Amino acid sequence: LCQPLHKRKNWLFAGSLRAGQRAAAIMSLIQSARLNGHEPFAYLKDVLERLPTQPYSRIGELLPHRWQPAACA
Repeated sequence: LCQPLHKRKNWLFAGSLRAGQRAAAIMSLIQSARLNGHEPFAYLKDVLERLPTQPYSRIGELLPHRWQPAACA
């Protein structure tokens, strides 16, 4: 609540309810990555690169509390 009121109000106008929900989901992932000691940009970049080939049964491995950076080749 330390932010000025006008900054918090900007999120009220995300375009639609779905857009607001998507923004909230992304912000939650970013904050969860931080809380788990990950650099958010590196986390999101790695997850978005791996997501297309990640088996559905192993999607949970990409959540911030279980994520491990991809091994460098």
